[in-house]
Amino acid sequence: MKPILEFRKIEKAFFGVRVLKGISFSVPEGSILGIVGENGAGKSTMMNILGGNLRADGGEILIGDERLVAADPRESERRGIAFIHQELNLFPNLSIAENLFLTRFPRAGGLPWIKRGELNRRAAELLKEVGLDVSPDRSVETLSAGERQLLEVAKALSFNARIIIFDEPTTSLTSREIEVLFALIAKLRARGMTMIYISHALQDVFRLCDDILVLRDGEVVAHDATETFSTDKLISLMVGRSLEQVFPGRAKTRSGEVLLEVRRLVRGEVIRDVSFSLRAGEVLGISGLMGAGRSELARAIFGLDRRSSGEVRIHGETVRKSSPRAMIRRGLAFLTENRRSEGLCMDGSIAENLTLAALPIYSKHASGWLSRENIRTAVQKMRGEVHLDAKARSEQPIRTLSGGNQQKVVLGKWLLRNPKILILDEPTRGVDVGAKAEIYRLISELAGQGMGILLISSEIEELIGLSDCIVVMRGGTIVDELARAEFDRERILRAALKAA
Repeated sequence: MKPILEFRKIEKAFFGVRVLKGISFSVPEGSILGIVGENGAGKSTMMNILGGNLRADGGEILIGDERLVAADPRESERRGIAFIHQELNLFPNLSIAENLFLTRFPRAGGLPWIKRGELNRRAAELLKEVGLDVSPDRSVETLSAGERQLLEVAKALSFNARIIIFDEPTTSLTSREIEVLFALIAKLRARGMTMIYISHALQDVFRLCDDILVLRDGEVVAHDATETFSTDKLISLMVGRSLEQVFPGRAKTRSGEVLLEVRRLVRGEVIRDVSFSLRAGEVLGISGLMGAGRSELARAIFGLDRRSSGEVRIHGETVRKSSPRAMIRRGLAFLTENRRSEGLCMDGSIAENLTLAALPIYSKHASGWLSRENIRTAVQKMRGEVHLDAKARSEQPIRTLSGGNQQKVVLGKWLLRNPKILILDEPTRGVDVGAKAEIYRLISELAGQGMGILLISSEIEELIGLSDCIVVMRGGTIVDELARAEFDRERILRAALKAA
């Protein structure tokens, strides 16, 4: 089959460091290519060159028989390339129709007035094409994450795209929204559309893609038909080593002292009568579908949200005035599910983010002046403990790190406080398989040292691999509890879905 896209020996370097090393591959028209690799492997750089956001240092890209010359998003768009980023490029305060035709409003002759009727009519046709049953004049801020994703696809179709690039499209979607998106992708493929699908969710890559391209350290290490790969083979190719045991082993026990007790906790209609206990050295997994109340439970325990009733006890003592500051003083730490907006200061450096929660510990005396020497020592020590990328400088902006290394910084930030209880909400979301294995190792080590860990995750395999006990939430309450000997994927799913 004739290729619609071809990369020929593409090179790219940043500050003298080669990040793409002669990338060559082709994509047949009407197919879906899955691109996988660890964070930092070069996936985004490669696609940003195709999308016109970066200029290659060497090599060439062909669209059909024509060479893509200018590093200009408008030129890539003109050539039929649409890039749907992980962070969606929409204006929430504008309407759906305005977002779809922001730079191409239909106008009345040469006059500046927008022809609203035609705008909404053309928008309605696109919305129908992607299966989005909403009014074109509805504000984007009222749409769910899944609806916004479909809107991005509609926007790509409005430019008559021939190639659509999806970059981690399911990160913020519910299971139902994922199915709707996948049905649309299958529909587009049947029409002859060519797509590139970038994801850490390997099961989705296997399900959707005709071929898979594996990147490691800026090089193509494999490119073949999907059926020639297994999950183990892909992981081994991505990280350059065998991951025979993804989840580290440790002695599982619940014999430690009770660190945290939650008794009949209620928060409005979101959390209803939740009770459990967490012991020293225990990893307690919390499973459930999106909207089950897992994150809301964690926020209520940590004092971010006010609870309506119920009791939280730490080391046997009731916490009467709950606030994040009070909980931190009592030995709690909370890694939220959104590291970029809630866990990190994206304008700060690695060192600044690592020490953000522990600055009072490093003051010289009562005056509050900070000891730079103590901070420098603590940062270096914690970098080693969380296995932060050795090439990254402590003064380097946090935004320049991969998702996995950013998550390690968030973990390190809390570990500098020496917490006794660690609440982890989706700790490996958007993290590549190599970084996942390192985070799993760290969780296991912390539990082995006597820390109590509350682990919230949408990945059942992750919960089964790490937890001593799993509770399942549905509708804001706990509907099942499984000891390790009872762990069963089907039972967990049935409880979450209320299936018979």
